[in-house]
Amino acid sequence: MESWLKESGAVGLNDLELANFQVTGRGVRSLQYYKEGERVLTIPCGILWTAEHAYADPLLGPALRSAQPPLTVEDTLATYILFVRSRKSGYNGLRSHVTALPTSYSSSIFFTENELEVCAGTSLYTITKQLKRQIEEDYAGLVARIFGQYQDLFPLDKFTIEDYKWAHSTVWSRGMDFVLPDGNSVRLLAPFADMLNHSSEVKQCHVYDASSGNLSVLAGKDYKVGDQVFINYGPLPNNRLLRLYGFVLSSNPNDSYDIVLSTHPTAPFWEQKQKLWISAGLDSTCTISLTLTDPLPKNVLRYLRIQRLDESDVSVIQVDATGGIINKSNEVEVLQFLVDSFCGLLENFGTQLEMLEEQLAASVHPPGGNVWAAAHVSLGEQRVLRLARKRAEDLLTAAESGRGRMGDLSPPARCANCDKVSGPFMLCGRCKAVIYCTRTCQVAHYKEHKVVCRVISAASKNSSEIK
Repeated sequence: MESWLKESGAVGLNDLELANFQVTGRGVRSLQYYKEGERVLTIPCGILWTAEHAYADPLLGPALRSAQPPLTVEDTLATYILFVRSRKSGYNGLRSHVTALPTSYSSSIFFTENELEVCAGTSLYTITKQLKRQIEEDYAGLVARIFGQYQDLFPLDKFTIEDYKWAHSTVWSRGMDFVLPDGNSVRLLAPFADMLNHSSEVKQCHVYDASSGNLSVLAGKDYKVGDQVFINYGPLPNNRLLRLYGFVLSSNPNDSYDIVLSTHPTAPFWEQKQKLWISAGLDSTCTISLTLTDPLPKNVLRYLRIQRLDESDVSVIQVDATGGIINKSNEVEVLQFLVDSFCGLLENFGTQLEMLEEQLAASVHPPGGNVWAAAHVSLGEQRVLRLARKRAEDLLTAAESGRGRMGDLSPPARCANCDKVSGPFMLCGRCKAVIYCTRTCQVAHYKEHKVVCRVISAASKNSSEIK
């Protein structure tokens, strides 16, 4: 593959090599020193995998253009990869790249039912089940629309549903997405550059030049000879890392839980509420991420306050008032709904947080395996939901006490371990975000708090550095 890349104009390969690393497996090793921001690698436009190149292919293009409705970008790229892999001659350069790709992936769609059951109750569990069904439907549609119509190009023994899943996982795990200056977007796969592994410790450093169409990788930090060179996929939670890339990060600071808030158009006063949602920057259906640093975002409260408006409020409420409390009964209803919802979501997890922590600490699940990864996804989502529930419970207590009339509520000061509400209190010295009534409570709560503490501390440090 490297010889073909060099002949095609790739720059930087003489100072890099593919190598196996203990933790990440295969990756890219530096053969020279790089300073942060220095160009490491450039892959020219002509050898990138793109939908545009697939449609321009003299053999594949006509078949793709005949498909109605047109294929998605993901299906186009997956079909392109399988087409090249199936060819017995020609496409030597691209086939050398396909040969270098993994023969299997560890993303969640390849989990057995028992492995997936470990993260029952998570968003990953639900999405993976949906994806498996969707892949079967999409594959059947491709067989009917294109594979079955051009069997000389797409021999069905080389375009099975397992081949299709493999190709899709290749696109998910190795594709790069860029927004162009005109507002359009491009998804591409870059040979050799796709061998770079992820690290959250480097800056995002892969760039696309819209004028030349070339893909470049810059040094996301300083590198010495022998270091592994990384790129940064972005601040992704474990549920998405495992679904798309097939790995997780222990104590991932970006863990999150996505909640979907929706109201049916037949609901009372829907049109008036829809106007209020739009004015508040929302919609009748919203997906909002709960995170470790912001487990109960204000937009969740804004949405539900509008949703719960009754006839006496909906005609007189001011748009800007939805940013704060509307009235006590509305606020109590919203917060009670959230507490009940978070409790219900947490009860649906197959294995509770404390048991998962014990199993992982005792290495019950082999580190790096599918069950181990699924356990980390469940762990992260439960931590977020427990923080969200606690925040909603505190706000509910404040609302029921009548404090914070038309402004945002502040929950009462209480010990994070025993819920004692009378002082004096001591702050956590590291994150300064939680309080304890005694040193004993602080020590008892450490096991539960330590991951969140690190996340909040890191976020505060980054914020101060930006200033």
